[in-house]
Amino acid sequence: MYKKVLESTDYIMSRANVEADIAIILGSGLGGLVNDISIDCEIPFSDIPNFPASTVKGHSGKLIYGQLEGKKVLVLAGRFHYYEGYTMREVSYPIYVFKQLEISKMIVTNACGGINKSYKPGDIMIIDDFINLMGSNPLVGKNDERLGNRFPDMTEPFSNKLINLTEEVAKKLEYNLKKGVYAGFMGPYYETRAEIKMIAGFGADVVGMSTVPEVIAANHTGIETLGLSCVTNMATGIQKKKHSHDDVIKIANETSVRLVKLVKEVIRKI
Repeated sequence: MYKKVLESTDYIMSRANVEADIAIILGSGLGGLVNDISIDCEIPFSDIPNFPASTVKGHSGKLIYGQLEGKKVLVLAGRFHYYEGYTMREVSYPIYVFKQLEISKMIVTNACGGINKSYKPGDIMIIDDFINLMGSNPLVGKNDERLGNRFPDMTEPFSNKLINLTEEVAKKLEYNLKKGVYAGFMGPYYETRAEIKMIAGFGADVVGMSTVPEVIAANHTGIETLGLSCVTNMATGIQKKKHSHDDVIKIANETSVRLVKLVKEVIRKI
């Protein structure tokens, strides 16, 4: 895997002399941030050696390098999911490329379902911790010390420093952010009523089908991470209507204006 990561890194550097401060992963319907980036280079995932391809509606499938709020950023416009048939290592592969590009901080966003009944669609939640319900993780198998140590600590999977900064920014913007626990569910089906009841009992505030593998890999490589969830629907058994991915993207698009403003201000202050 290390050799593959170097091949991907070399190709990206051949297209753009990347000197990014921050990497950003954009979730379903949250691609509006790209419109505010002064773009130096766009690379389709399909052009990058060893990169998977994004197959989900709402994910454009491009690596974008440019400037945002005076900082150089590398943006994954689209992501990969375990339910698409990729291995966990393939899902988290870009994180290892970020590390080789000497990126030290990452912001990961997602669309999710609300379990905490005080939440509502359109809320933005800072992820304070996660629960892995996907049945696997990207560190299973032989470890390569060049990528990260065998047993990474998960005491602080999301950076307290970045969380505190985001809370300060939200206060100035007069945003009432939530803060809670994200449960990563394999998918791609929406959870059953019984599963949501179980997940709520575990202490999760929201549930989604991404993010956890990337955050595990970020901790493995030592990349400081901030996680932001957009609540696009209430979970099964809490909301009265059936789920629709189109509805998820619709709410994500509507919320993205506030989320983009938040992320831009956080980047400016990092």
